[in-house]
Formats: sequence, C-alpha cells, structure tokens
Amino acid sequence: MSIFTAPWRNMSAIRTGRSFDLGKMNLSQLWFAYLTYPTILLYFALIAGAAWAALHFSASLWVTLLPVPVVIMVYPLAWYAIHRFILHGRWLYRNHWTASLWKRIHFDHHQDPHLLDVLFGSPLNTVPTMAIITMPIGGLIAGWSGAFCALSTALIMTCIYEFFHCIQHLAYKPRWKWVADIKQLHVLHHFHDEDGNYGITNYVPDRLFSSFYREARDRPRSKHVFNLGYDIEEARRYPWVMDLTGSPPKDRPDGARPAAPRKTPDRNHAA
Repeated sequence: MSIFTAPWRNMSAIRTGRSFDLGKMNLSQLWFAYLTYPTILLYFALIAGAAWAALHFSASLWVTLLPVPVVIMVYPLAWYAIHRFILHGRWLYRNHWTASLWKRIHFDHHQDPHLLDVLFGSPLNTVPTMAIITMPIGGLIAGWSGAFCALSTALIMTCIYEFFHCIQHLAYKPRWKWVADIKQLHVLHHFHDEDGNYGITNYVPDRLFSSFYREARDRPRSKHVFNLGYDIEEARRYPWVMDLTGSPPKDRPDGARPAAPRKTPDRNHAA
C-alpha cells in the first residue's frame, strides 16, 4: 500500500496492517507523512493556542519569554528521566491496569522501530505530561503568561524531537554530520543495547548519568534490546501485554527488510 495513505487512516494502521513504514520511506515522503500526521497537526494547533494564551495574559513580552531558555534546559533532563525510568522500567507492564499504557507508549516502538504509528506518543499521555512538567516552571517565573509560554516551548521542542526521531528510523543517510551522529547513537539504543543513549537530539543527560556510549564495541549486545525485558518468561508471569498484542514478544523487529538474510541466529523460543 502507498505510504501516502490519507492522514485520518493512520490511527487505525496497527489494527488493519496499514502503516507508514519509515524503513521504506525517503526524506521527502517523511516530510509529507510528518506534516499531515494527526498528532503533529494537533501539536501545531496547541502551540498556536498556548502562544495566544501567553500573549493574552502577558504584561511584558520579555518577561513572558523568560521561561523559554529554562524549559530548553529542563526538557532534555525530564525526557531522559521519563525515558529511562518509566518507559524502560518494568513496573508498568507488571500491573494489569498500566500494561496497556506501557505497551502503547514504548513497547510497541521497540518491537518494531520502523512503525511511524507507534513512534509518536499518544497526545492523551504526552500533552498532560508536558503541561505538568513545564507550566509550573513558567508560572513561577511569569504567572499565567509564563505558564502558557513554557507549554508552547515544550510543544515546539516535542515537534522537533519527533521529527529527528523519525529521521533516526528513516531509510536515509543524513548529510549533516550532527544528524548522522545522533542517528547512529539512537540506532545503537534500538539495535544494540537499550540501557543507554536515551536522548533523541540531546545526549548531555546520558553523559552526566553514565548511560552514554558511542559505538557497539563499547558494551556487549543486550538480549533485551527489542523486548525491553518483557521476554517469554516475563510474558508468562505478566501476560497482559502479550494478551493485548495477540502474540508472544519478539526478540527482533520485523523491520523493513525480510528476515531471511540476517546473520544473527533466531533466538525466539516463543513457539
């Protein structure tokens, strides 16, 4: 099926088997998919709304803008903490009530990193998280105008993060060295050892908290890089994610290419 599927059909892609496959797209096709994706369009609308509210409550434009550099500094640290300790934690899937949340927000993405449908977080989860983290910061600095300015900044940063996140899973070799570098670091996170390189565009927190590594030879390959520790044994003890998936967890993604040419022996003992 063409990647130019109507945007309103994207959200049903997992159920129907239709999906934007980043492993089969070029940069131009990504731009089209990204700029028509419902989640991104919602973020754009919320950016405009939050910016309008910031100006509406503003007494001084300069004071209103003071939260911007603060959010730019805090946001990567918040993302790092969420990614490392919540998305890669095991306590969400071990609870019946939060298993579906964990499956949606991160497990599906690691099971098949090429799927655009699960690369973006659900706005029902992401927007409240952004608001809870950034609006109090902005509010302390500049009241309601600062709070909405901080939220707008977080939304803009999320859109930037998500675009580069797509690039990192795209069948495309970046010409800009910085983009190529962050792509390589993120590929290692997905295909070598998930317990490191938690950043998307900013790896300063990884360096600060000793989770950064530059090359595959720097550490052994993780056996949980695709299932985040939710292997067959865990699935038997905590079956809720497996029940929702309808199949045992995979220890490799399907990806954009057939599995036959792979040299690594299949270690999936789900059968």
